[in-house]
Order: sequence, then structure tokens, then C-alpha cells
Amino acid sequence: METKLQTEPNVLKAFAQLLGTEIKNWRLEIPQKFGKGYCSGFVFNQHIRMMVFNYELNEDLIVENPDVNAAARTILFKFQNIFPQTEILPGERQSRAMPSVLIATRSLDTEVLIPVHTNTSTINIEVNADYLNGLFYSFGGSAVLQSLLRNTQPLLFEQIIYPSLQKIVDEMIAEQVDETFKLFFLRVKAEELICRLLMVLQIRDAKQLYPLNKHDVQTIYKVKERMLERLETPPVIKELAASAGMSPTKLKRLFKQVFGNSIFNYYQDLRMKEAALLLKEDKLSVSDVGYRLGFTNLSHFSRVFKDHTGMKPKQYSQSF
Repeated sequence: METKLQTEPNVLKAFAQLLGTEIKNWRLEIPQKFGKGYCSGFVFNQHIRMMVFNYELNEDLIVENPDVNAAARTILFKFQNIFPQTEILPGERQSRAMPSVLIATRSLDTEVLIPVHTNTSTINIEVNADYLNGLFYSFGGSAVLQSLLRNTQPLLFEQIIYPSLQKIVDEMIAEQVDETFKLFFLRVKAEELICRLLMVLQIRDAKQLYPLNKHDVQTIYKVKERMLERLETPPVIKELAASAGMSPTKLKRLFKQVFGNSIFNYYQDLRMKEAALLLKEDKLSVSDVGYRLGFTNLSHFSRVFKDHTGMKPKQYSQSF
């Protein structure tokens, strides 16, 4: 007799038991006394699984992870800030956050207990590294792809989500699919996302990758947050390195490894994305946006904006 595949992750079952509730059609609704929102989980097969988190809890919780050993050979794709505006729960403060995906190898000492944070709005896809490796005839000479799929050292990459990726995510979240086809539909979409992300990683020009530790990752993200807080001020590498406690060479090397871009180019990209939001959502004038983001020469602002968006700021603001 053929054994039926378990299609609900054990960690979702553990979460449901902790909250004293049930999973219905792969979805757990957060009981009102604990908060609001939902959490969904899908085991597509023995190689790939997905969790969708969109909830707000009254307090942090700790849930035991029954699959602690199964995660050792997986690669994690963590999508952040990708829910449509109507899906974002009150208090999330994500309206200005940039959609991105973290791509990480899993450490061999995966935590037995995992924190369930009060505010979570992400999609996590876990794929077995051996399974992914088996899908490739070659890695095309890509050091990034080779190192990621070997999954033998701690690595982390972040990729900004571009519109075609966001479209796939939106279909996964919003499209109503009959229960008969739901697992099939979501697995195909999940694998399409992974394929497209690996295609982007393949063209990163890193020649050598360096294993990361927790301190390195925290430091690099503090540098990123500092840049986000000061978009009107171009970054000074020596100052960033001093605040990070790293040499300028190490900081530049690890930043580019994680984000796939130099510090200044990444900053300029963030700056122009913020400019686009100010023009589109806040309806500010071109001059107000330019001056707010630290440009003293509006012609220069217009040129930089066009380089990043393909349109001049005035043309962009009139397109909505």
C-alpha cells in the first residue's frame, strides 16, 4: 500500500498545537487571543516545502522545530516585504520597505527551538541542495551558484525583487486555486521563483566567496540600515568601515558578496527607489524630492533618476 505524503510541515502542526487551534486546508488562522493573521505551510515533496507567514502576535512565542535535522541540507529562500498593500497587517510598517529575498545556506547546527516573532510577513521556501544540484548539467562557471548549491559553507545573498518576480509572488498569494490543484500550482510557482533567482545569482561577478559568520552578517546589515536612514548623504567608505569595525577592504568585499553591488551603487539604487516612491505615493514635486534626497543640482538628479528608471522624474510623476 502506497504511503500518502504528509503535505503539512511538522513545525506548522507544532505551532497550531501551541496556539490550541487546527490547520484547515494547509492554513492556520491565529486565534484572536494570541493576535491576528494566518500562517500556511505546504510540503510539496521530500525536496521542497514552503511557509507563508502574515500575522501579528500579541507577544513573541517559542515553538519546537520537529524537523531540526531535515533542514541541514536545505537552501532557504526568504521573501520579505512582498505582500500586497491590502495583505499587510496594521503595525507592520512595511509600506516603504523594499521587497527582497534572502538566499541562505542552512547551518548544520540548526536551532531546535525557533522564535516566532510578533510581526511576521514573509514567504519561506526551503529546497534540498542535492535536489537542486541534480537539476543542473553545469554551473556555467558561476562561483556564486557553485558555492550556494554545494551548501558546504555559511553563505547569504540578498536580491532586490524586480517586477517579474513580484508578479509570480502575487499570483501565489492572490490566485484562487481549487484544492485539487493547489499543491501542484504552488510548487510550480515556487520552483519558477527559485529558477529565476538562481539565474540572477549566476550573473553576479564574484570570483571568490568568503564564508560568513553571524557577526559579519549583523555588521553588514547595520551598514545597510545606516545608509537607509541617511539617503540624503552619500556614504563615506572609511566612516562606514570604522563604525562597522572592519577594514574598508573587508567591508566592500562582504557588502558586494551579500548584495551583489558596490556600496555606492547600492546606495544610489536605494535613493532612486525612494525618489520614485516620493513622486508616486507622496505626490511631491520633482524639486522637493531632489532636495530631500540631498541633490543640490536638479539636473543631476534628473539624469541619475533616468539612468535608474528609464524616465525623467517629471515624466515619471505624470505617468500616474
